[in-house]
Amino acid sequence: MKQKNRQVELSYYGLYLQKYLIENHPDKSSDKDFMAVREDLAADTFEQARLVGYSVEGAQELAMKALLQGLHFSEFRTVIDILENEFGTNVPAEKVRRLALVLLPRLKETFSGYPLSDDFALSSEYDSLYSELSGTIAVYLDEHGI
Repeated sequence: MKQKNRQVELSYYGLYLQKYLIENHPDKSSDKDFMAVREDLAADTFEQARLVGYSVEGAQELAMKALLQGLHFSEFRTVIDILENEFGTNVPAEKVRRLALVLLPRLKETFSGYPLSDDFALSSEYDSLYSELSGTIAVYLDEHGI
């Protein structure tokens, strides 16, 4: 039986998206179909923008906007920020990511009570969410430790 060595080639957009998802949306970082659709959309957006006269920089801006649409607000990144900002003296840096992954399913109900969108972190409701999450995380850490 012959085994073929196959390399998966990702474009600039694919590599950028993969890194972004790992850092901000780890639940989506292994979804190859999702990433392929976004990668194609960004490349097509860039191409179409160039064809209608956008500069390279303008076309790139539109492509990146298409690539990351709906991904700017990250529940995972919010939990990490809270752990680092509010519990940094109690939670060692090397445990933050792992703890955030454990906490995230427990915080879904809290997140569901807010209208999350790309610009949610800029809204007045963000502070309320941040406070509510901080309290829930504090209770979890008191009950379970780190």
